Amino acid sequence: MFALWVPITIAAAFLQNLRSVLQKAIKGRLSTTGAAYARFFYAWPLAVLYLWALSAIGGYDLPEPNRAFFIYCALGGLAQILFTVALLWMFSFRSFAVGTTFSKLEVILIAIMGAALLGDTVGPIAMLAIAIGAVGTIILSLTETKMTLNGLLRGMADKVTLIGLLCAALLGASVVFFRGAALALDGPDFVIAAAYALAVALVMQTLMMGAWFIFFDRPELFKVVREWRRAAPVGLVGMACSVGWFTAFTLQNAAYVRALGQVELLFTFLASVFIFREKVVKTEVIGVLLIVSAILLILLES
Repeated sequence: MFALWVPITIAAAFLQNLRSVLQKAIKGRLSTTGAAYARFFYAWPLAVLYLWALSAIGGYDLPEPNRAFFIYCALGGLAQILFTVALLWMFSFRSFAVGTTFSKLEVILIAIMGAALLGDTVGPIAMLAIAIGAVGTIILSLTETKMTLNGLLRGMADKVTLIGLLCAALLGASVVFFRGAALALDGPDFVIAAAYALAVALVMQTLMMGAWFIFFDRPELFKVVREWRRAAPVGLVGMACSVGWFTAFTLQNAAYVRALGQVELLFTFLASVFIFREKVVKTEVIGVLLIVSAILLILLES
């Protein structure tokens, strides 16, 4: 069973890459927050439908939720929304490239929070893999933002560095809380546990972020509805992507899942080389090789 999380994670990473492409396509018509909300708004009905199909057609019994489950779902949903807000805040700074780089340390924080909140332990080989993957990710981020290592070190004292770390912490917390929600159901098959946690979390996120739009940005909410032809595919792919992540989190330590999930960066790299014919620089190759090494170590450990 534990080997099953590997192909599920790779599929989720691929779908996340595809979702990012679709989100970029609607970003000109929706704001960044509007594009983010489209993920929840158009995904929750599909998640509920998926849950119903598992129960009515697949024969799975619906789990019995408890207080811990709802708390984890609410905290995970809120953390993911606050991550979006913090990310927008970071982009408002002139030196946002520094914060962007530090926001890539999500996997390290997941390992720490997973151990503290859920008792998920990480072996020495996995810790080495996470560290190598983090270095590879930072190198790719430096290349993407055209920033030097000296510039990164000089910017460590800036406010934007703390915001970048806050982004990483919020994204990491959402992952750990969502895993905690699925595990809190305590008993049902991993497929239905993941589907139930996903459906509840998406409904909560839709209500929470929808309330914010109603009070502070109703015109953008109307745009999300009006652009349904372009936004609905984002919800569809996003829901399929989330099914993969939630199922993998239910099966395996979230730090392992997200470390393997860095394969998404390889998909992006390969697309830039073979589809968009972009020029590759030496630092990108180094970053990719480090991430490949980290992924192989994670697979060896698990």
